[in-house]
Amino acid sequence: MNIKPLLDRVVLKVEEAEQTTKSGIILSSAAQEKPQFATIVAVGPGGLVDGKEVKMYVNVGDKVISSKYAGTEVKLDGEEYTIVRQSDILAVVE
Repeated sequence: MNIKPLLDRVVLKVEEAEQTTKSGIILSSAAQEKPQFATIVAVGPGGLVDGKEVKMYVNVGDKVISSKYAGTEVKLDGEEYTIVRQSDILAVVE
């Protein structure tokens, strides 16, 4: 099954949270920060959003940094994804 985002939405595959600190301390799941780095798996077509034309600037496969608590988390076929608006993506990592 595939996820096909609408309008200015982007589907992200979020990287796993760090399990240990740099000094080797193992973190519980409650102490782990929500990761902000992700890979784009699907991009919507853009179009009119709130009366304004939106052009998509990101592509499938881009590594990005997104807002920490943005979007909607979904689970599909055992994989976890986050669906965000393009405006919730802060930067493309090159």
